[in-house]
Amino acid sequence: MKHTRPARTVHTADLVPAALDEIRALLDAAFDGDFGEDDWDHTVGGMHALVHDEHGLAAHGSVVQRRVLHAGRSLRVGYVEGVAVRADRRREGLGGLVMEALEGVIDRAYGLGALSASDDGAALYAARGWAVWPGRLAALGPDGVVPLPDEEGSTYVRAVGGLDASQALLFDWRGGDLL
Repeated sequence: MKHTRPARTVHTADLVPAALDEIRALLDAAFDGDFGEDDWDHTVGGMHALVHDEHGLAAHGSVVQRRVLHAGRSLRVGYVEGVAVRADRRREGLGGLVMEALEGVIDRAYGLGALSASDDGAALYAARGWAVWPGRLAALGPDGVVPLPDEEGSTYVRAVGGLDASQALLFDWRGGDLL
């Protein structure tokens, strides 16, 4: 295995422009050009987990704050975004290093973690104890509640104790993909 430093966490505000450019390039490559401006906007503004090796940035993920209404309560949620591993370093555990760092942030700062998993990423999250949200999902949009049935089955949560799955999770509104 190639030498890898542990994951480092840093807030977006503490990243220099060159580091942000490096993160964006990794995400553009990892998502095969299907990582747009809204996706980038969702990835910044929170804590980043970065793994570097001798060739530069090898893996990244971030956790940003979102608001979710559930059973009449507003929850502060750590939402995972932009998890990617450079192509030449995949299947070496770097995604796990990134998630370990992000989970530490979530566990210390939020009551709930959430993420939307791709087919490729679902096994990583499930193996780490994340669970598919078994209830309904929606967003609270400008014109009211917008059901998100297409997101059901691919939205994972962490630390779901005390949540009633018969009540929907209503996520805050944002541009681009809502989850």
